[in-house]
Amino acid sequence: MPAIEARGLTKVYRIYKKEPGLLGAVRGLLRRRYDATRAADGVSFTIEEGEFIGFLGPNGAGKTTVLKMLAGLLHPTEGEATVLGFVPWERAAAFKRQFALLMGQKNALWWDLPARESLELNRAIYEIPAAQFRETVGALVELLGVGDKMTTMVRELSLGERMKMELIAALLHRPRVLFLDEPTIGLDVVAQKNVREFLREYNARHRITTVLTSHYMGDIEALCRRVIVIDHGKIFFDGALEEITDRYASDKILTLEFDDARPDRAVESCGGALLEQTPTTLRLRVPRAEVAAVCRRILGEHPVKDLEVQETPVEDVIRKLFAERGVESPATGAQAAEALPATAR
Repeated sequence: MPAIEARGLTKVYRIYKKEPGLLGAVRGLLRRRYDATRAADGVSFTIEEGEFIGFLGPNGAGKTTVLKMLAGLLHPTEGEATVLGFVPWERAAAFKRQFALLMGQKNALWWDLPARESLELNRAIYEIPAAQFRETVGALVELLGVGDKMTTMVRELSLGERMKMELIAALLHRPRVLFLDEPTIGLDVVAQKNVREFLREYNARHRITTVLTSHYMGDIEALCRRVIVIDHGKIFFDGALEEITDRYASDKILTLEFDDARPDRAVESCGGALLEQTPTTLRLRVPRAEVAAVCRRILGEHPVKDLEVQETPVEDVIRKLFAERGVESPATGAQAAEALPATAR
């Protein structure tokens, strides 16, 4: 049985549409008009135990709505789902002890208590035995390197330190499924890297099923081999991250360093799109099929000191994907399936 299975999950919100002016307010008292917004529209997927999945989409695509339904915080308008064999919105006590939801923009710890006391309160809520609590906290504190911060008030912790404490709180009861909604939002580069390394190591060590939403493509690249992409409440891609790159990254990036100041002549001879130029270096965007020919031409005609060929950053690929989706009308399920590679259907 998959750890997580969603079948046709749909969530429709009725939003009151008020007419302008006093007359509109009076009309609203007598007859209200509502608009229907489909935050999730027929979402279906399966996730196996131990998988680390990236859940991508632009703002308002429906990512958080789906996570909240899988965590049992929202009841779907239509569709079914199981998490570890439980129906999430039935909120069975046994289910609540086996998953955790961490939202980067929400505080789960008590602001005016030291971190250790906040964790003690969580221990009491989950009725965790004292010996298990000490063992779990000790291991997580060591992994995250926050042993000297346990007696600090939560409100006095830095954002990175607080997020580490939030992770400890989320994992305190040793859940089998972890939902992460923007866990690195607002963190600096070092804190992001530390959180990623912890999540990677923890997932490998405990095989915890993890679903991650993030706008930082560095998180997705570092942690997720498979991604699910959602837009306008519909899933239009489910497969390996490399498939998105192969499909939408039609160019490569060439970085050239010259022995002398000759980059202008190199641009003229290679025909690539100029991205950046200094007196001795060039960064060019070159069509993938032309990379070998361009490199041979430049190396044959110019004194190149160093040359580096890179893939288009995944963040740029995803941005291009969403931009193309924004121009077109949202595809139906059948249209989306026809547009995908066979391995992603």
